[in-house]
Amino acid sequence: MKNKVFVILAIGAVSYLAIVGAVLMLYQADPADLQWQERETYNARQIGQLDLGMSKDSVIRILGSPDINEAKASPKGDMQVLFYRTHHVTSDGITTKDECTPLVFKDNELIAWGNDSYRDYQDNQRRE
Repeated sequence: MKNKVFVILAIGAVSYLAIVGAVLMLYQADPADLQWQERETYNARQIGQLDLGMSKDSVIRILGSPDINEAKASPKGDMQVLFYRTHHVTSDGITTKDECTPLVFKDNELIAWGNDSYRDYQDNQRRE
């Protein structure tokens, strides 16, 4: 009798772990479905795992559509900045650049991210 109970409990535990493992491995969150607080956390976590040189398409696949987008063609290459919301500043229902982390792309390749990189980008655009 004790062996039967143990076997049933063991089967239940293994089944539970298998289902949890499958969900964790197969489920991919869609950033568009997240509340703004969850999306900030998701974006910050994903941005922390990006690598320089990634393509813009790869970044968008990971993070979803940007909250704000800027682009400019120049003789030195096409520049684009995607802004993803990563922190809360004002409860006004509007996402602004100061609530976002900028990702800077040149010719569709990630070359930098963060506020300092965006300021450098702006300075370079003013000089051209």
